Amino acid sequence: MKNSIIIIALFALSFQTYAQQNEGIIHFTRTTYWTKLNGTLSYLSKQEKEKQAYMFGGKDDWKEYTLLFFNEKESRYTHSEEQSEESEGYSWRKEEYNIRRNFEKNTMNDAVEMLGKVYLIEDSLQVPNWKILNDIKDVAGHICMKAMIQDTVKNQKIIAWFAQDIPVSAGPERLYGLPGLILALDINDGAVTVEASRIESKKLTTELDLPKKQKGKKINDAAYQEMLRKFIQEKIKEERNPFWIIRY
Repeated sequence: MKNSIIIIALFALSFQTYAQQNEGIIHFTRTTYWTKLNGTLSYLSKQEKEKQAYMFGGKDDWKEYTLLFFNEKESRYTHSEEQSEESEGYSWRKEEYNIRRNFEKNTMNDAVEMLGKVYLIEDSLQVPNWKILNDIKDVAGHICMKAMIQDTVKNQKIIAWFAQDIPVSAGPERLYGLPGLILALDINDGAVTVEASRIESKKLTTELDLPKKQKGKKINDAAYQEMLRKFIQEKIKEERNPFWIIRY
């Protein structure tokens, strides 16, 4: 009888540990390397390149912090309240950016601010066409596998590193759909990187709840992608960097 109680207790502890690992908060550092980013945009005018170099005062990397709340059924990715050294002393307002995925219902519900307007992107989930590769590396203490995808709207090659020991299909930015949590991204050979710095395994309470009222224009994902495409094409014609205004 005593042995049975011990076995049951150990099983319960193991189950609790497993459940905790699949629920919590991931702290990400998102770094934009403006020199590399500008170098990927062949259409930029000399004047635009000089303007951006002046605005960043020769500093190549710009850091910001984001959070991913997740469990096996849902995720939400958004800004962190933590400030980077680059943003200290500035008091600009952070644009609306709440990326929600419900894997149980197969839905997305994103609130994204673009060009001064908030758009509520509501649609079903269409799993991206990832190509899983053989490379592995350690990210935040987890051995991660490599996957790749091409964003044809923004003309980006995206590398993702996902942890199979955390079997949750979520990820940072608007990316998801791998057999493990995405802990790092590399966009266009390091123009932008997003990497987990810390993972908190904890029981979530209201972090994944939808707000009772959402203000913004409702559109589907195809309409959002078409808006991005048109805006990027306009800026290409003007020989200006569209990603100074929209998220890279």
